[in-house]
Amino acid sequence: MSSRSPRSASSRSVVRLTAAATCVGLGASLIAGVGLSGTAHAAPVEDCAEAFPIADLAAGDVVEGLTVSSGTTPEAFTGEVLGVLANGISAGRDMVMMELDSPAIAKAGGIWQGMSGSPVYAEDGRLIGAVAYGLAYGTTPIAGITPFEYMDDYLGPAAEAGRVEVGRKAAAKIAATGEVTRAQAERGFRRLPVPMTMSGVDADRAEGVRAPRYRTDDVAAGATGAAADAGIDTVIAGGNLAAVQSVGDINFAGIGTATSVCDSRVVGFGHPMDFLGEVAYGLGAADAIYIQEDPLGVPFKVANLGEVGGTITDDRLSGISGDFGDTPAAATVSSDLIFEDDSRVGSTEVYEPMALGSVAFYQHLQNHDAVMDQIGTGSELQTFTIEGTAHGKPFSVSHTDRVQSSWDIAEESSYPLADTLSGLSGANGITVDAATLTAEVSTDDSVYRVRKVEQRVGKKWVTLAKKPAAVKAGSTLRLRVTLASAGKTKVVMLSEKIGKKYAGAKGSLTVAGGNGYLNTWNVDSLADLKKKLAKDQRNDSVALRGSVKVRKGATLTLSDVSGLQDKVVVGRKSVRLVVR
Repeated sequence: MSSRSPRSASSRSVVRLTAAATCVGLGASLIAGVGLSGTAHAAPVEDCAEAFPIADLAAGDVVEGLTVSSGTTPEAFTGEVLGVLANGISAGRDMVMMELDSPAIAKAGGIWQGMSGSPVYAEDGRLIGAVAYGLAYGTTPIAGITPFEYMDDYLGPAAEAGRVEVGRKAAAKIAATGEVTRAQAERGFRRLPVPMTMSGVDADRAEGVRAPRYRTDDVAAGATGAAADAGIDTVIAGGNLAAVQSVGDINFAGIGTATSVCDSRVVGFGHPMDFLGEVAYGLGAADAIYIQEDPLGVPFKVANLGEVGGTITDDRLSGISGDFGDTPAAATVSSDLIFEDDSRVGSTEVYEPMALGSVAFYQHLQNHDAVMDQIGTGSELQTFTIEGTAHGKPFSVSHTDRVQSSWDIAEESSYPLADTLSGLSGANGITVDAATLTAEVSTDDSVYRVRKVEQRVGKKWVTLAKKPAAVKAGSTLRLRVTLASAGKTKVVMLSEKIGKKYAGAKGSLTVAGGNGYLNTWNVDSLADLKKKLAKDQRNDSVALRGSVKVRKGATLTLSDVSGLQDKVVVGRKSVRLVVR
């Protein structure tokens, strides 16, 4: 097994997740809140299993396995080898086909989500492999087993397997069990889902967001229980195993089964979670409540998360593996929100950088729900600050803006920081240590609209409409912008000095409210982020933009921004511009 130490491990030894994680449906599910504990607990019992050679297996061989359907103690199941699919997982990696049985499997109708990683042993006690794949058709007791030969030394990168084709001969062997037809068997195997579970936001709320990258499809609410008492020492062969990407107000985790524990390391799942290679997830325990039957899909395990007491270091084709001990270094994402006479500070520790954007989005969203206690319109003045290192050098960037929504201020105000972190998390050489969003929200969703733009001509203000604006070279273009809101108006002034060299130039000008959308989700470096933040026009301002160009000569870029207003400004007016 690999001896690589955890990447960026912190000195914190154990983190306790203090409430329920319900693994439901085919996708994500809900986990409740999180607390921290520095108390060390007993190490798991090691089994240091010996791999059974796949070449020595034969159809009809009797097997026995271990898995958890309730609590933390593994229960036995039995089975029979049906055959071996050559290259069934990927090139050079075979899959063992088995039919499995136990009272729990029979009750559920077949193998379930969360059973991934359950060890299966030969009669002599050697470890054949881990339950990892189910038939693409529905749920049955027919399982695809990832050989332990591929897991025990642990694991180089390879191409991810999706659906595994089953030939006619193998399909006939599967169909002979009576569990499925040949046609159903020929649909092939797919890896058993280990869904990314999520807590902190109502399931319907999470499904309703507009941006695809922050949707958690197939989220369903489930019962939440008291704080789990599952210690890290329950992560043993056949026991529950959690790979945790964040803990706090917002928890992201996948719950499966441990296959083997040896030399203070664990391997499990039998297939990847996110297939990211070298990683630094939290290594956690879990406490199963029961197996939920699903006649229209695959049954799934409902479980409470337990302690986090180690680091998952590898997320590979044949499973995940990690070290018991220190948890990985984490970035702190927090939301500090004020609403009328109420306020709340929410916080989440994020182990996996690629989860930063999603955690930030849901952290701020759920903080609104907790403080405002409603979904509704409104506006918000917010400032976010991101701290970290860029190629080893510390950095800190901040951005302030006003956000408005006529449908859901909680969602609309959650995008700017989330999109920025999504971009930074994919940039080379960037490590985020902390991201803080402070905001004051109101249910007032009114805005200023750009109603009229006038130009100072001599001693008069002339309304700009279809005719071009005209200005003398060497003078100053002066504009008066009328803003309207709820029947009341106010004016702001904009201007631009026009040099003499631009005589004869032509172009256009636009007077507009704020940008509306902070386009930072695709930044590729810290320098790129700073550039975009510097160019971003605040939503509570009015700007003069445009350009004029002398034929075969110089170009003047128009650029002036008003002072900050107490509401978001929307709308624009554009006209042609001529320099005399």
